Amino acid sequence: MKPLIEVNNLTIDFMLNNGKLRACDNVSFTIYKGEILGIIGESGSGKSTLASGILNLVQNPGKITSGEVYYYTENDEKVNLLELSKDEFSEYRWSEIATVFQAAQNALNPVLKIKEHFIETVHAHDANMTEEQIITRSGEVLQYVRLDKGVLEYYPHQLSGGMKQRVLIALSLILDPKIILLDEPTTALDVITQWYILDLLEQIHDDLGVTLIFLTHDISVISGIIDRIAVMYAGEIVEYGEVGDVFEEPSHPYTKGLLHAIPTLTDDITKRKAIPGSPPNLIQDFKQCKFAPRCALYLSGQCEGEKEKTEQLYLVNDNKCSRCYKYADLIKNAAKEGA
Repeated sequence: MKPLIEVNNLTIDFMLNNGKLRACDNVSFTIYKGEILGIIGESGSGKSTLASGILNLVQNPGKITSGEVYYYTENDEKVNLLELSKDEFSEYRWSEIATVFQAAQNALNPVLKIKEHFIETVHAHDANMTEEQIITRSGEVLQYVRLDKGVLEYYPHQLSGGMKQRVLIALSLILDPKIILLDEPTTALDVITQWYILDLLEQIHDDLGVTLIFLTHDISVISGIIDRIAVMYAGEIVEYGEVGDVFEEPSHPYTKGLLHAIPTLTDDITKRKAIPGSPPNLIQDFKQCKFAPRCALYLSGQCEGEKEKTEQLYLVNDNKCSRCYKYADLIKNAAKEGA
């Protein structure tokens, strides 16, 4: 598959009064053309900060302290987005990489009609389109999301939550981007509307060939449509691979805990267990595995989690890798046996 975005060792820090909070810690992964990638993690894991970093939209007191975000153009030119000026990046933002931001209820300006949102968005990134052309294109993308073009004359308060979410998806399509980042696209929506939005996005992916990146805390919502998954914990990717491999045989203890906590229609809900403990305070310099205090392997004495924390993902098989000492030890033992 052809890569579209390559994230290398991206680190994002927030300079707070009581110290430096590392929200993204040495994150690396690749997004391929035409795929649907899910980035999963509980609240505070760094998902939204990672998305802001990819778009170079990290706000004070946050700062990208290291790393690269490469975008591959149609001519296979490799562009480091983080080295571009604000005006240069504007050429890529929305026309190449678009975003559906979290909380549809709050993302639309209540005093502007829907058509004005489309006009302002396009003029911010493509000054060559006339207002008439924008309205015509807006009607087309509204049809993609199964809304009548008459919605353009509505104000946000006249729309339901699901309709607002579809308007935001239509806004992301207005300049025909190659990639869409969707930050918690189904949060605060009822189950039926969630299913409708996901079905809609899957159809857009199939019909238009758009690469989709979901950022969510709810594995169950997107498990049926993603191709690959990246699991985040405390600012790090702890497991990464094809969704079937990760779900059927999770390699990292945190992933196992997340999957075990998901209730099903047939299971006894009383047997479902939450992951013990709480996420760590990120205002510290970690010397060991960040998950160790909550890890069943470490707590049972099966892992030396207090040793220096691993800085890499270890290959589990051809389709999956994990940031777990268990696999580092397996690799070392295999090397010794082969020596």
